[in-house]
Amino acid sequence: MHAPVNLATVVQAELPSQDTADTVDRPQSGDIVATPRRTVVRHPMRVQFEESDDLYAYVQSLETRVRERDADAIWMVSRVYDYCSGFAMAPAAYDRDTRVIQDMAMRGSAAMVASRERVARRCARFVPQDELTPRMVLLKRIEAADAGSLAAEAALMATGQPVKNTPEYKRDLVERVQRSADPEAYSALSPGMGIAASGQAALADQVAGTQFSELAWQLAACRLGLDCGPQSALMTQYCANGGICSRDSSQDFERFVFDAAIPRQSADVINEMVDSLMGEQRARQ
Repeated sequence: MHAPVNLATVVQAELPSQDTADTVDRPQSGDIVATPRRTVVRHPMRVQFEESDDLYAYVQSLETRVRERDADAIWMVSRVYDYCSGFAMAPAAYDRDTRVIQDMAMRGSAAMVASRERVARRCARFVPQDELTPRMVLLKRIEAADAGSLAAEAALMATGQPVKNTPEYKRDLVERVQRSADPEAYSALSPGMGIAASGQAALADQVAGTQFSELAWQLAACRLGLDCGPQSALMTQYCANGGICSRDSSQDFERFVFDAAIPRQSADVINEMVDSLMGEQRARQ
């Protein structure tokens, strides 16, 4: 599913220790200049997903649209299922594991506990009987894709279950995502464009197949308008599900990536990848 744990291939579960940080040439915070985003109008349904403190009520609010086969509504329900699945399948066990992480008092424990508590709070009204299993997430994404959701198509391809398993379809899907400039679709596709895409002839001339490709797609999603802030679903899921947490609670995804994942000499390479995905040329000084 879209729980974004693949970044573990690039970012370790915690930021480098002070000793490591002294020996790795990474961009310094003063070197990271916020890249101008395109002016976008965020869909209210997507904003509500990020801002709602009660995702059960949020799903209920979409029921009519889901019955009417509104593709974006079905996609957003699948996002809720994915976000809440780990908690909803076993709330007591989830809470117990959170307390264990807290008691371990490791360097990243506080951030991970905060993220898990955020998930538990937002998903509190879901119960095991709701069956928010990985299979349920998959079925909801298939339903969304069938209704016309490009993001759902992208998510299915990224998890190895494309609507059509042909090179032509995969290439066409990647091109459709780029043309759409839809941040949800970019983000959904990103896990499938890293190492998982290596060796796929259909994607040979795309931003795909390297350890930085997944990052580039996700960063492009952020720059296109996806909520990538410190409290966003993106940052929360990286931390709560994969233990990939920033120790700076004010960091958004982009600053976290450039601080923790990318050596200084690779920063321009990543930005060029992102620009190519967005069809823009980076302004040179």
